[in-house]
Amino acid sequence: MEKIAHILQQHPELAVFLTLSLGFALGHIKIGTFKIGVVLGTLFAGVLIGQLNIQIPPIVKTIFFDFFLFATGYKVGPQFFQGLRKNAFPQLMLTIVICVSCLLIAFGISMFLNYDTGTAAGLLAGAFSESTLIGTASEAIHQLPISEMEKTRLVNHIPVAYSLTYLIGATSFVFFLTSIAPKLLKINLVEESEKLSKTLTGETEHEPGIQSAYQRWIIRAYEITNEKWIGLTISEFEKKNKDLRLVIQRMRHNEELIEPSPKAIIHKGDVLVIMAQHGIILNSLSNIGPEVLDEELLKFPLAHMDITITNKEISGKTIRSLRNRFGNGLMLDKITREYQEIPFNLDTVLQRGDVLKVTGKMVLIEKAAKEIGYLDRLSSATDIVFLGIGIVLGGLFGLLSVTVFGISITLTTSGGALVMGLIFGWLHSRTPIFGSIPEPALWIFDNVGLATFIGLVGMAAGPSFISGLQEMGFSIVISGFIVAVVPHVIGLFFGRYILKMNPIILLGAQTGAGTSTIGLKAIQDASASKFPVLGYTIPYALGNILLTAWGPILVSMMN
Repeated sequence: MEKIAHILQQHPELAVFLTLSLGFALGHIKIGTFKIGVVLGTLFAGVLIGQLNIQIPPIVKTIFFDFFLFATGYKVGPQFFQGLRKNAFPQLMLTIVICVSCLLIAFGISMFLNYDTGTAAGLLAGAFSESTLIGTASEAIHQLPISEMEKTRLVNHIPVAYSLTYLIGATSFVFFLTSIAPKLLKINLVEESEKLSKTLTGETEHEPGIQSAYQRWIIRAYEITNEKWIGLTISEFEKKNKDLRLVIQRMRHNEELIEPSPKAIIHKGDVLVIMAQHGIILNSLSNIGPEVLDEELLKFPLAHMDITITNKEISGKTIRSLRNRFGNGLMLDKITREYQEIPFNLDTVLQRGDVLKVTGKMVLIEKAAKEIGYLDRLSSATDIVFLGIGIVLGGLFGLLSVTVFGISITLTTSGGALVMGLIFGWLHSRTPIFGSIPEPALWIFDNVGLATFIGLVGMAAGPSFISGLQEMGFSIVISGFIVAVVPHVIGLFFGRYILKMNPIILLGAQTGAGTSTIGLKAIQDASASKFPVLGYTIPYALGNILLTAWGPILVSMMN
């Protein structure tokens, strides 16, 4: 053991990777229905390995934290600025009420129980599962006019309090939203979700992995034998009935495969590959001739591509209006908004930054993309110039400070990285030709960046972890429960009875305000619905900003 400790002390980079490996392994462990998760797992791993007294330069921690915060801002930026519009007012107000409540409650409890600044910050970060607050609070503590020894003591108290309150905070929050909140509102989650589903889509949802056997769009091959279709051009055939949306994908003429042009003439015996809605083929095209099985003709490439909406003339329009302009030949498979798939129907209003997954011939997708926005050709390259400049500008912005009621407030360089991530993410959504960070790269920046930062925090706090735990006592657990639940009780009644929000969307918004993906998944499972995500994205964006900013603000309030 001494030899291993010596090796890790001499080569601290190995200790970092060991912490990551052990932390991710611990993150997969489940206690009942509760999963420890990567954040808590790497914190525990860091504390454990930190007992070997391994020294890591602080700059390493800051670099990974900046990667994480910029990636977080980049993901939520488009939805955050979209959310500033009037129609998102209820969700914005709910988020502000919940986040301000948690700050004031954490501050009040800390003053009442005489917690120090580090314990107060760890309490708030753990109870609200907001690990970014650990970083911003730590940086703010380092700016205090106190001794280096006192700074180290306060900073080391943050992960101790965080680890003690994270588990109680996450579990009590999920239990409250899935079990207590529906009873307080006197609703049944599944029934309310079905009502909302029928209102928005006209049909009832199925559980994940199960979908309707009915397929709206199908592709069939028909031999043309009916005289009324013979002699028409492809364009005339497609427009024979203006109410019918169909497209000729391919044709066989005189045993030859042809990619038909709009002016190509249809002859008797030609075989056409028709893509149309199921009802159209069944009711309106059954008389054109017999359906045939022509595998060679039916085997043609269909592209599955993402189009990001950037055209301001498309934003605010419904899918119905988009279908009328670009519908022929293209099928809309799903819509992703702020990295979350959303349910949709013909009356769903599209927003700038939405990603449309469409299927069809590449030439048709490219034509539609020119008017809708940006066609993502699935490049794996990350725009490092964009990323680097964003973090530098964010850091410079974060160095600025303002004084409010005698309290000096600064975002710190890391908080600035979050703000600039928001702006750069929004800029990319408007002009996707630059600033691309593919989702796998974002996962690395997001998950590995945060996990490394948390692991290093745990390693630094490791030697003093036990003494800090003894100093705080059991009261920190009770405090964590209060800070985790009471703000959401306030938000529940405020959202339902003051803002008049739909209960399913309200509960989704509360998970967003608490930046809890675990909470969102729990609500979706409990309601057997994906609709809570409709309330999640805007509060999640604003909640990330506010809770991150609470770090230096709480430190200022405590001193």
